[in-house]
Amino acid sequence: MRIMSFKPGHDGAIAALDATAAELIYSYEAEKDSFPRYSTITPITVLDAAGRLDALPDVIAVGGWENIGRSVAAGYYGIAQGSDVVGEKTIFGRKVHFYSSTHERSHLWGSYGMSPFPVGMPCYALIWEGDLGDFYEIDERLQVVHLGKVMARPGSKYAFLYALADPKFTLPKLQLRYEDAGKLMALCAYGQTGEADRDEQALMDFLLPRDIVLYSLGKEDLCDSPYYNIGVTHQKFTNLAKRFSDAIFDSFHTFAKKNLTKGYPLLISGGCGLNCEWNRRWLETNLFSDVFIPPCSNDTGSAIGTAVDAMRHFTGKAKIKWNVYSGQPFTLDEFDRTGLEVHPLDYGQVASALLDDKVIGWVQGNCEIGPRALGNRSILAAPFSKATHERLNRIKNREGFRPIAPVCLEQDVALHFDLARPSPYMLFFQKVLDSRLEAVTHVDGTARAQTVSRDQNKRLFQLLTAFKAKSGVGVLCNTSLNFNGAGFINRASDLLAYARATGLDGFVINDAFYLLKGPPVA
Repeated sequence: MRIMSFKPGHDGAIAALDATAAELIYSYEAEKDSFPRYSTITPITVLDAAGRLDALPDVIAVGGWENIGRSVAAGYYGIAQGSDVVGEKTIFGRKVHFYSSTHERSHLWGSYGMSPFPVGMPCYALIWEGDLGDFYEIDERLQVVHLGKVMARPGSKYAFLYALADPKFTLPKLQLRYEDAGKLMALCAYGQTGEADRDEQALMDFLLPRDIVLYSLGKEDLCDSPYYNIGVTHQKFTNLAKRFSDAIFDSFHTFAKKNLTKGYPLLISGGCGLNCEWNRRWLETNLFSDVFIPPCSNDTGSAIGTAVDAMRHFTGKAKIKWNVYSGQPFTLDEFDRTGLEVHPLDYGQVASALLDDKVIGWVQGNCEIGPRALGNRSILAAPFSKATHERLNRIKNREGFRPIAPVCLEQDVALHFDLARPSPYMLFFQKVLDSRLEAVTHVDGTARAQTVSRDQNKRLFQLLTAFKAKSGVGVLCNTSLNFNGAGFINRASDLLAYARATGLDGFVINDAFYLLKGPPVA
């Protein structure tokens, strides 16, 4: 049985499952191939995804959604019986099964299906995102109990705070920028811990209990706030950001400490699952036997979650085999090789170039699922210099306060970072122990490391090993290969245009290493 699943709305994606083998075939995200970030599904995405299947799927699944107050398919909310839709559709003259379940369920079953815990092991689940902020329990028979709503719309409140302080934010009610939550996470590192002052407490008391943010509150409604257009790097605002972030986490932690007492593992999904500081703190609570966050914890994973839910409905199985490199294959289209030196891939040669402070695009195989570059659509650089950090943010056209993440050999991670476990999906903050790693050390002394083993990503492992042989350190800077405001670059002509426009010194595509002749753009 083949299942093809669609996620409508922003972060659009199409996933295919082989339900007989309980295995993910692919997950194609609409933003990949340099489409705008958070794109909805396009005809191109549908055609590309359909082309990977050799026959019509047996099941078409559509994740529930809500658009301007109108439900799409099964809608946004609900986990109880009746929160799915089962029927038939005729596709190109052939009847297929149709399945839809709510967006809430897509997060729940996506995190459960992708988790490494054995079948029959009960789990707790946390969904926190733009709308939902809830805990659940999934028992050994796959029965789900809603344990309670802690806070409505934690993700929207988090993004709204950044917008309030940013003079460049001028959108009206009903609109926030999806990227602002990640920026606020970076700014929290500049804030000071401690008790909230009067202004901070007043704003938190106003925002955090509100059930509705987007539909009832606009930035201009708070024009009298001392934080209105104060500037996102102002110390008064970064202090607020840190304490606001802590207050959100503390609300959920207090609930969990009281109500989640069985020691089960915790599954985390929703956009807030990309907050690496919160993820680290969940590990450190010791409330759970383990914590799992999928690399596509935000809505990019919802098509997978709906497919898992459909598989559970038709087969009774809810665990899948999957690989993080299940996205679109790279398109090696025609591009102008004028001004390029082309060499067969030699890991030692690339390592030497990196050690010589060259910045290199790195492309291998299929792209990653989820928003983090994990070594198949990456920009790599040596990790030793603050100047490299600054150059990478210029290449990325990003604010200077944004950190650059490291990628590290898994067997060496404890030498460089306060991390006692693998972190293959770059989802936890940890303290940097190695003072040489200036390019990847954030202002508060932390980093968001990805660990790499030979089995996980053989080619990136080989490059890190070669770099370690030359530098003594199996660590590199790793940031995503994308035009600003777009998904991963996924074709050779775009990569060359990007390299020439931004000043990359070269790039690797599978087995070939391309170096640009002439001085790099500063």
